[in-house]
Amino acid sequence: MDRRSKIVIALFALVVVVIIITEIARPKPINWRPSYTATDKIPFGCYVLYNELPTIFPNNSIETVEKSVYDLMADRDSTVASNYIFINEYIELDEQETNQLLNYVDQGNTVFISATNFGWPLLDTLNITLASDYNLKEGTAILNLTHNRFNGEEFKLSRGVFNSHFTSVDSTNTTILGHITYTKENFLEEQPEVTVTKPNFIKTQFGKGHFIISSTPQAYSNFYMLKGNQDYVAHTFSYLQDHGLLYWDNYKKAGRIIINSPMRFVLTQDALKWAYYLGVLGILLFVLFRGKREQRIIPVIEPLKNSSVEFAQAVGSLYHQNKDHTDLIHKKLNYFLAYLRNRYHIDTSQLDEKTIQVLASRAGKDVGEIKNLIEYILSLKNKSTHTEQDSIEFNKRINAFKQ
Repeated sequence: MDRRSKIVIALFALVVVVIIITEIARPKPINWRPSYTATDKIPFGCYVLYNELPTIFPNNSIETVEKSVYDLMADRDSTVASNYIFINEYIELDEQETNQLLNYVDQGNTVFISATNFGWPLLDTLNITLASDYNLKEGTAILNLTHNRFNGEEFKLSRGVFNSHFTSVDSTNTTILGHITYTKENFLEEQPEVTVTKPNFIKTQFGKGHFIISSTPQAYSNFYMLKGNQDYVAHTFSYLQDHGLLYWDNYKKAGRIIINSPMRFVLTQDALKWAYYLGVLGILLFVLFRGKREQRIIPVIEPLKNSSVEFAQAVGSLYHQNKDHTDLIHKKLNYFLAYLRNRYHIDTSQLDEKTIQVLASRAGKDVGEIKNLIEYILSLKNKSTHTEQDSIEFNKRINAFKQ
């Protein structure tokens, strides 16, 4: 390799190293995706709130729910009163889950929901409606609570807020606990922007229990918990009764990890999951140890082909094309005499009467037949030229003798 090539390769390697170092050292962009899971430390995760729950509810046993509402309600002890907290941007509750949740509250338990929407069946049953005022640019929303104890306290939200609020509630069973104040944009230039105040935090009775609902889940995220709005969260949770057991929903989350593998059912069942892992491990061990002890495949070696016939055919074809019958007959004669010497152990230097008698006795042939063959051979040896007919006739006599 010449000096120039070495320099080019070195420069290329240097550029690659610089790019790798730059990518590693470059700060990662902030992930503003709404997650609300207990393990996510991104701005709109709920890591901070989840870890502060023992402080907010010191007398409660906190249980993290990693399954659907229907499954939890089927397994829980219905004699133990509890609270159930749901926080997500949108909580999707089907009809069966809604019925289970209504029965849960009707028995005297409390459900805390913070979401911009949570499904038509529950909204329709509680006789409430929700709406959001989206602005083209982010503005500041102010949250406050109606209780006299919290009078005068304001909590500002500046990012990721959809200005969600309640447009109608069932006044006979519902108490408004808080409001959201924001600037509403008017897209017609001749109309100025207006500041509106709407209810965003309510408490509605159902049977023996209550639904406490907030339409501003962003207030419970890491971003605002660390921005000085932790008191707002504590104030809103103060409306929950001290039942002793608190369920934290970590299933109906936008950031929940979902297994999309066809093996998802097997992997969600402990017995099947361990059986699957042990089976895979057993197969790997079998392949590993069996492969070491298995004899290598012996390659098939093709035997050498007998080309004598092809060679004879090629030589015969050559003589046939040249029509050199004399030379061909002389070679056939020499091969035949060599055959007699090797097979019957006789002297063929003198083809006389004694040779005829010995050959006839050893070959088991008639003396007259052997005599005719020897005489024909002598006639061929005495001829100076031969024809094709001579070659054919000689070949017939040789074949007749060998039969």
